[in-house]
Amino acid sequence: MLIAGVDEVGRGPLAGPVVTAAVILPESYDLPGLTDSKKLSLKKREQLSEQIKSQAICWALGEASVAEIDQLNILHATMLGMQRAVAKLRVTPQQILVDGNRSPEFGIPARAIVGGDGLEPAISAASIVAKVARDDVMRDYALQYPEYGFDRNSGYPTKQHREALIRCGITPIHRRSFAPVKALL
Repeated sequence: MLIAGVDEVGRGPLAGPVVTAAVILPESYDLPGLTDSKKLSLKKREQLSEQIKSQAICWALGEASVAEIDQLNILHATMLGMQRAVAKLRVTPQQILVDGNRSPEFGIPARAIVGGDGLEPAISAASIVAKVARDDVMRDYALQYPEYGFDRNSGYPTKQHREALIRCGITPIHRRSFAPVKALL
């Protein structure tokens, strides 16, 4: 059975898109170190992401923009990003496993699994691929907006990021619907 694992990265940051990934792994796939991306070092995530992308049956990324997050809310934007990732798969899975407590409608049987990124290899793989992709996006934004430290904080509300928001203001990649940013409008 072809199973796609789906996960998201970037629901909590004050800046940047939410990035999603869908990954279909070969049956009985075993890659040492495959687990939730949050439990891995940057170097290990990048190594595993390359291995996953080269060994998966197929994989795809989805995204919801800052404008979509602000317009829809983070939950609905995340669901949209997940749908986009699955729609980009070049092979149609027979089942979809989503990390979390809810799944968007895919038109394919789907099941949400709380903590799935630490339990299901395909979800773990999606978690890693999405995290590496979003980190790359935020490193690019760090070149545009060096004061905010996006290469180190990925847009999360660290002390440096919050201080830069107050000192330098809101950028086009900040989520205006999020309370700490909204308070500065």
